[in-house]
Amino acid sequence: MMLMKTIAVIFGGRSTEHDVSIITALSSIIKPLEASRQYQVEAVYISKDGAWFWDNKLKDIALYQSGEIEDFMRKAPKVQLSLDDGLTLVKSSQFAGRKAYKKIDIVFPAMHGTHGEDGELMGIFEMANVAYVGCGVAASAISMDKVLAKQVTTSADIPTTPWVWFTSADLARDHEAVIAKTKGLEYPLFVKPAHLGSSIGISRVTKPEELVNALEVAAHYDDKIIVEQAVQNLAEVTLPIMGNEEPRPAMLEQPNVKPEDFFDFETKYMQGGKKGGGKGKGGAQGYSTIPADLPKDLYDQAMQVGVNVYKTVGCAGIARVDMLIDTKAKTVFFNEINPLPGGLYSHNWNKAGISSIDLVTKLVDYAEERWHNQQKNTVTFSTNYLKQF
Repeated sequence: MMLMKTIAVIFGGRSTEHDVSIITALSSIIKPLEASRQYQVEAVYISKDGAWFWDNKLKDIALYQSGEIEDFMRKAPKVQLSLDDGLTLVKSSQFAGRKAYKKIDIVFPAMHGTHGEDGELMGIFEMANVAYVGCGVAASAISMDKVLAKQVTTSADIPTTPWVWFTSADLARDHEAVIAKTKGLEYPLFVKPAHLGSSIGISRVTKPEELVNALEVAAHYDDKIIVEQAVQNLAEVTLPIMGNEEPRPAMLEQPNVKPEDFFDFETKYMQGGKKGGGKGKGGAQGYSTIPADLPKDLYDQAMQVGVNVYKTVGCAGIARVDMLIDTKAKTVFFNEINPLPGGLYSHNWNKAGISSIDLVTKLVDYAEERWHNQQKNTVTFSTNYLKQF
């Protein structure tokens, strides 16, 4: 009888998307992984101040909803990581001098935003040489920096709407110079923090008088700001993709919002959950249409752009590519890429014929496949260099 592999699902973290991460971990990852009965699943929670905890109690959503998590963290031992020949979780037990150890075979990160989805966590996994689900260090860092993502995709001739960028330090030093930099863009504009997801800190600006305030809001959240020209005759679409060398797209999805009511945090996570009630053609909480209602040529074009972005950025495991379409000009523009889609976008994969259980088990398979391929690379090199000294 084969031993079950152990998967650590890591979630929470020092991020504005902490709460979204908890839901992704508990509902979209831990629940279907355990339902598959193929793995032993360990819950690893990172608090808002960066402390690590490992306990089966962390799998219960009631712990977080009730606020009991604060009491739990006061009493529970913190977890340490051993990166020696793999990843091992270590925590002190209630018995003096005893420690609990758990060797991890695969990590399934459920971290959204900074200090997790941006490649920082993946660096730890690479150091430990443990298999993990999702994009690697470089692809995660590029994806989570809207400026870097535009620079990389532009270099591959993938179309994007006109844009400029600068730092919050630039804004503090000379906001007139920053505003001058945006003069070549046509209103309306979108002002965004470069590194945040879940549409936090984004403003839609329709006239120059609104620009300074929007820039200051973005600078409050990030040290890097991007300003983009809005797309005319807009259809906004998103495409979840999974796979390593051979990406597999799900279905093109179209949010049911008007451009002026752009896809902000409230629309994504709050109104849909309360008011959406599953309306629309199988969208998440009723806020989207799947498949997107587009002419076939535009639909196919968007699918191809999405896959091209995934390959160009070097994504692996899973990601979601957001695009903007000018339906009159029939042009598809790359907008941004999300290396860990909220809830894994399982509603879309379900519509594409892949169950939530199949989704997580496929992602684990991709993680192991990539890890095995990496083991073939030579990473050390013998020299006589030290003998010279």
